[in-house]
Amino acid sequence: MELPSKSGPFVFDYEGLVEKITRLFILRKQENLSQRVKEQIAPFLRSGPCPTCHGDRYCQRVLACKIDGRNLADWCRMEVDELLPLVRSLTGEVEAPIAAAIAEKLQQLQDVGLGYLNLGRETATLSGGESQRVKMVRHLGSTLSDLLYIFDEPSIGLHPRDLPFLGRLFAGLRDRGNTVLVVEHSREVMAMADWAVDIGPGAGEQGGEVVYQGPPNGLAGCESATGRALRRPLRLAQPRPLGEWLPLEAGQENNLTGFSTAFPKGAVTALCGPAGSGKSTLARAFCRQYPEAVLIDQGGIGASPRSTPATYTKLFDEIRTLFAAANGVPAARFSFNSKGACPDCKGAGYVYTDLAFLEPVRTTCKTCQGRRFGEEVLAYTLRGKNIAQVLELSVEEALDFFTEPKVVRSLRLLQEVGLGYLSLGQPVSTLSGGECQRLKLAAQLRKKSPLYLFDEPTAGLHISEVERLLAIFRRLTGQGSTVLVIEHDLQVVAQADWVLELGPGSGRRGGELVFAGTPAQLAEEKTATGLCLGQALL
Repeated sequence: MELPSKSGPFVFDYEGLVEKITRLFILRKQENLSQRVKEQIAPFLRSGPCPTCHGDRYCQRVLACKIDGRNLADWCRMEVDELLPLVRSLTGEVEAPIAAAIAEKLQQLQDVGLGYLNLGRETATLSGGESQRVKMVRHLGSTLSDLLYIFDEPSIGLHPRDLPFLGRLFAGLRDRGNTVLVVEHSREVMAMADWAVDIGPGAGEQGGEVVYQGPPNGLAGCESATGRALRRPLRLAQPRPLGEWLPLEAGQENNLTGFSTAFPKGAVTALCGPAGSGKSTLARAFCRQYPEAVLIDQGGIGASPRSTPATYTKLFDEIRTLFAAANGVPAARFSFNSKGACPDCKGAGYVYTDLAFLEPVRTTCKTCQGRRFGEEVLAYTLRGKNIAQVLELSVEEALDFFTEPKVVRSLRLLQEVGLGYLSLGQPVSTLSGGECQRLKLAAQLRKKSPLYLFDEPTAGLHISEVERLLAIFRRLTGQGSTVLVIEHDLQVVAQADWVLELGPGSGRRGGELVFAGTPAQLAEEKTATGLCLGQALL
């Protein structure tokens, strides 16, 4: 577009309404959009298979090329178990070397229990355990040595029966001359190690010390949180009478076979089974049937450096209101994202220095000294502390400082999930995976609901923290709420009031309800989870 001006014509590009909507909302992945935006654009969007390729994604020239009567899209639709023999049958002079390399990767997928997957499946549809194994397969065929491999909680999303393959993976990398460092909470994975290092004794400022290093079999004798947790035997929940039951209908979505079941009201029900057995699909059916349920899943919490435990849990809104009432000024004055922000760092607490081709350098803001607020804001106080000093308080210290019921309730929730050591103003981007999970849990527990759905809430939790999580479940059911938890952790399964297991396998070999009953009954069964639970109770 060209517009006249005093210095001559002024030319600028106008993207256009259709192009802008297409770029912002249609071409972007829907999971990257906020729920509010999804709801706003839903009436204007319609999705369906491409009329040209019919969902195959490839152009007609590619689809015209075939091997043994199948094109590339046909091969990608085949499961690994079906594709592997076909690839091995290609023995011609030209295709044999390529087929051998493909067969090796397919064999590795089969070795880690992913033979039921097809190569064209979108990674966004994989379960947590499936995604973990796909990421690990890339290392199985490596011939490099003298490398340091670091695995950060590789057991997340894996069923207990799938953990032995981790030991084979680690041993294979080690035997090729590599060093393997595994950050892990799983008892089974700890036992696979050649050497164990325990960091503690507590979390946050109470941690950071090496409290044990030595053979893994000596870890249970250590007087640390890990050692004490390892010494506690796995116990089954005490049976209690179950009253009213809630129906749950599983359609034929994905691999579900379309069964009907029920779970007890006012109790904890564990939904378990191998990775890829249909648990997440059944959970989606649960949410559609019971839209009032509060879902606490494994999704990220938006770890922005401007987000803090206080802002994420909405606790900061209450604190700003208290400061505003005590000082007779608007609450917006006490927001570092709004009117109260330091004018130099804009409330970030630090400034970036651009070094052209080098990484930018982050330094503490000299004006506010990292406190994020302007000087005039810091002059206002509440019971002798300004807003920055309050944000420096830990959750436990804040419980001694505040007496207001709404604030105390939010602080109690943070303490209840084991985050009493965190400061209210600590950037969420600096939290560990387990801390983020618990922060999300505390935020969701603010919402009172008759139904709660937890999707693998033990992810990132130390084994000593699982008992704290179970106490939260018991408190919720004691208040009359119903808890459904998708979980692989045998401690959670053993302490549930009722268990539903999907299986018997993964993918098309799963999707069936193979067990419904108490944990004690499950331990006598020959299902995937039953065998693992029975062995753990010995």
